[in-house]
Amino acid sequence: MPASDVLEARWLHKALVLSCALAGWPGWLIGVVALLPIGAVCGLWWLTVGRAAALVLAAALVFFSLSDALVLLSLPRLRLSFGPVGPQLYGLELPRLTVAALAVLPAIWWGPALALAGVATINLGASLALVWGALVEPLRLGLSRLSLAGDPLPHDAPPVHLLHISDIHVERFGLREELLLQRVRALAPDLIVLTGDYINLSYVDDPSAHADARRLLAALAALAGPGGIYAVLGSPLVDRNSAPLFDGLPIRLLRGEVATVNLGDGRRLALLGLDCSHDPEADAKRLAAIAAQAPPNTFRVLLYHSPELAPVAPEFDINLYLCGHTHGGQVRLPLYGALITSSKLGKRFEMGHYQVGQTDLYVSRGVGLEGMAAPRVRFLAPPEIELFSLNGRGKDRD
Repeated sequence: MPASDVLEARWLHKALVLSCALAGWPGWLIGVVALLPIGAVCGLWWLTVGRAAALVLAAALVFFSLSDALVLLSLPRLRLSFGPVGPQLYGLELPRLTVAALAVLPAIWWGPALALAGVATINLGASLALVWGALVEPLRLGLSRLSLAGDPLPHDAPPVHLLHISDIHVERFGLREELLLQRVRALAPDLIVLTGDYINLSYVDDPSAHADARRLLAALAALAGPGGIYAVLGSPLVDRNSAPLFDGLPIRLLRGEVATVNLGDGRRLALLGLDCSHDPEADAKRLAAIAAQAPPNTFRVLLYHSPELAPVAPEFDINLYLCGHTHGGQVRLPLYGALITSSKLGKRFEMGHYQVGQTDLYVSRGVGLEGMAAPRVRFLAPPEIELFSLNGRGKDRD
């Protein structure tokens, strides 16, 4: 993997790293620190609106913070997520406090009752969204089916069923991992491809997470069809020591190379796989070298963790480009979509199917959750895997 990742220089990653210092705090200290900004906001209300309104607001904010803590503490017990509570609790507290602070002006203009009702309503909606995003949506693992045609594939042969899985982000072997295996077992694909980020960012150096990730990979390998299973590494921040996960497993890890898959009846795929550095210019040069090695008249599938090579992929006759990385934003807003994609291309390719020249690009929402202080939720961005039926052009699609 590259020695560094350009994502490390971004403010978002620095904030996530800083939040890790909170992970080891005892519960009582996390609680005390959570109360301090609540006291500050309520003090502002006390000085500007009045004591009674400030006390009511304090009770409401403490209640909602406790409800957040309860949800977070339930996640490992329900085998949904296993990250530290402190960074998550403070991340959830910040927007609640922001709403309460901004409500000071309406409280002055229109009276505290209306302002307090507005604060309570917004916070209640946020709590319901948290319950959905933390307890429900992460387990709504969907299957997206797409049928694509490409000239290099024979017109009269059966379609190739290719299963794409991205961003597993294993924390522990939990319900999400069990559900993934159930889904894959029911599909019986011809081959499986994995496009990186195998460990949760909070557990990159955790031996137990690595053991459970290896267990999951071995189980996926056992479900691969005649074409086998292939993988590339993801972001250096996440997969900096993930390559050993594949040692001894029947999974071919592609690191700047081409694998040719022959499924009979003239159905041949060239899988082009390379490490992701999040430096599109450097990785485009590496892709050019790899593409020159691909056999002619073969359906070309690019496996690269991020969508950042989409603008140049058509130059190398890529038929299908599979990636993940964005999680679809992991948290999305109606109409606007992803709040953050962690991609240099921003929202240009945030999730789903795109046509870039003659290249079909699919950006997967992935399976797992990011880690560190990133929200341990999915909201309007449910996890997914994708099954592609690849046909010769002119053939009826199944």
